[in-house]
Amino acid sequence: QVQLVESGGGLVQAGGSLRLSCAASGNTFSIFAMGWFRQAPGKEREFVASITWSGGSTYFADSVKGRFTISRDKAKNTVYLQMNSLKPEDTAVYYCARRRSSLDNYDSWGQGTQVTVSS
Repeated sequence: QVQLVESGGGLVQAGGSLRLSCAASGNTFSIFAMGWFRQAPGKEREFVASITWSGGSTYFADSVKGRFTISRDKAKNTVYLQMNSLKPEDTAVYYCARRRSSLDNYDSWGQGTQVTVSS
């Protein structure tokens, strides 16, 4: 079992930046990849970005490419989402999640952190 705790959300003006953190604890040896997802009011949860734990390969949704970066600090068991050039449509609750292997879906989720971008 792995526990995930997000932090770093808040209120920011359009064009600003935020960095989200997700700290993992527990069975951190069972991480193939970590992902960030978001859910805006009235919308389904959507994929934002992911990173493989071992090799550091990254993937991004088209909507955030060029604006967001994802990184991980294996020593701290923490994954980061750096969000630049934020837009009002980035407003959502952001969740981090663990993927156990390449054959598994994301199965452990954090509680979420609110990001609000004002215009």
